[in-house]
Amino acid sequence: MVADSPKNPPGNDRLEDVKQPAILSLIALGVVYGDIGTSPLYALRECFHAQHGLDVSTANILGLLSLVFWALILIISIKYLIFILQADNDGEGGILALTSLVTSLKRTDGKGNGLILAMGLLGAALLYADGMITPSISVLSAIEGIEVATPAFKPYIQVITIGILVGLFFFQSRGTAGVGLIFGPIMLVWFGTLAGLGIAHIVQTPEVLQALNPMHGMRFLLGNGFGGFLALGTVFLVVTGGEALYADIGHFGTLPIRLGWYSLVLPSLLLNYFGQGALLLEHPADVINPFYRMAPSWALYPLVILAAAATVIASQAVITGAFSLTLQAMQFGLCPRLTIRHTSHEQAGQVYLPAVNWVLMLACIGLVLGFQTSSNLAAAYGVAITITMVITSILFFFLVRQRWNWSLPLALLVSGLFLLVDLSFLGANLPKITHGGWFPLVVAGVTYVLMSTWMAGRRLLEDRMNENSIPIKKFLAELMDATPIRVPGMAIFLTGNPWGTPPALRHNVVHNKVLHETVVLLTVTTADKPHVRVAHRSEIEEIGDGVYRICLTYGFMDTPNIPLALLTIHDDRLDFSRLDVSYFVGREDLLATDRPGIGIWRERLFALMTRNSQRATDYFHLPPGQVVEVGGQIEL
Repeated sequence: MVADSPKNPPGNDRLEDVKQPAILSLIALGVVYGDIGTSPLYALRECFHAQHGLDVSTANILGLLSLVFWALILIISIKYLIFILQADNDGEGGILALTSLVTSLKRTDGKGNGLILAMGLLGAALLYADGMITPSISVLSAIEGIEVATPAFKPYIQVITIGILVGLFFFQSRGTAGVGLIFGPIMLVWFGTLAGLGIAHIVQTPEVLQALNPMHGMRFLLGNGFGGFLALGTVFLVVTGGEALYADIGHFGTLPIRLGWYSLVLPSLLLNYFGQGALLLEHPADVINPFYRMAPSWALYPLVILAAAATVIASQAVITGAFSLTLQAMQFGLCPRLTIRHTSHEQAGQVYLPAVNWVLMLACIGLVLGFQTSSNLAAAYGVAITITMVITSILFFFLVRQRWNWSLPLALLVSGLFLLVDLSFLGANLPKITHGGWFPLVVAGVTYVLMSTWMAGRRLLEDRMNENSIPIKKFLAELMDATPIRVPGMAIFLTGNPWGTPPALRHNVVHNKVLHETVVLLTVTTADKPHVRVAHRSEIEEIGDGVYRICLTYGFMDTPNIPLALLTIHDDRLDFSRLDVSYFVGREDLLATDRPGIGIWRERLFALMTRNSQRATDYFHLPPGQVVEVGGQIEL
């Protein structure tokens, strides 16, 4: 035990423990809370949209503010921050991580597990739709503030918005490592501004605080009939971004996220919403854009610039979230291998996927041109996220029953309460489908078809390859009877079936009439947890006659690098640092047939995706000069 000294005063370690979550909370402001933190730009304004038929009366203002308050408390503060954040998969969160906790994302044969898996896939697909709408509505609503300052800029709002979005997406290839540290302080200023604007108006009209009473919300819903119910769908805009809190726990941990929410984000949001309500109580005509009307005239342009910066940061978080989600999907075998570029040597999770980036950019531009205003976009916003939140509540029920061993009454009570709230918002959002809400559903539907087809196609391909597979021991026994020619060097054959003979090995023996002195059958698998330690990553088995079987296991947040992983294996029988190592990779040409399988149209779609997926050589970081690709045809 080291004695205390002036440089190490008593309790200093405890001080460091406090500082670390505080610093992480500051950084998390620029990643986790961007989406939900920019909702004040448009949420309360859209509640009084003409289609709801609501008067800007004292009763309606207090009723809507009451619903806003209790939505933030029940959905974000209680459901996500207290309960859902505990459902981490070895430190990682998100809809796919939650699904993998409940059921395996590899091969699911049971009907119950198949339904759970389908819900997880649908939830992930819906998040892509959110990734397209969030940047569009956030940036557009921020730039529309220029119109409040001067109508002269109104014809250029869409052009400016598209210019910002294009610049944002072109910036993605450079990564966020260099600017990530400034995102947090900017969002700190943003939330401080939200709180300051709100306080200034609450002080002038303190009766707005009556909205804390939930009875105002109940009277609003009962007194406005169907129009009040539709407004509930717009109130949901204040909690969009809740899934991001869960998805990002792997980056920051639960403590910094909770600390940031309860100490800064929640108070700032509530103060701003109530400030907007106070403004409307005094000046109902300002409902056209209450957020910007809160600011004095001299502060409008600086506020527009700050809002634009905040929405860009929010969009950045959504885009990088789509990259991370795609990376998980690839590791789970839910989508084809796509080109991945690592943008940071220090942070393994910072990746850039060009295909995902450009699809999101084109979708955002199309949304801005198609919907034209943030009010029109708001009609399409919320449908996807409400369905995702419903799925999260259902999966949470299975988690607490299967993993946490909750009693059935307790699981039904907690999950049922969450589900009741989520279904209420979902029902209120369903009428949006005819006003633009169809777009995220179409995007989610297409994404779901692609992911489910890829998953089913891989299983079918595996079955077809196993039909003609010969057990490796039987193949070697027959081969050794013929005394094959052994050539120097090591041959590594990548195979998905560790027990069968890889087609590339059979073709090499049949056509080249030789067998390397050392043969390695290498299989790469993905575990249902985010990371696998290097010490536990590899398993080696000697089959005999210089043939070995190796299984490399990665977590769903790990990036496979076969040469690097092999160099970490210390085994006297195998030397992977030698220069005469050759990697044999199969490259199959898939043919759709009318054999029983997954439907010929899905077989053709799967074959198309396979042809356009990233080559195994690039995905597994194999040295191109040491790779031999062996082709073949397989009838699906």
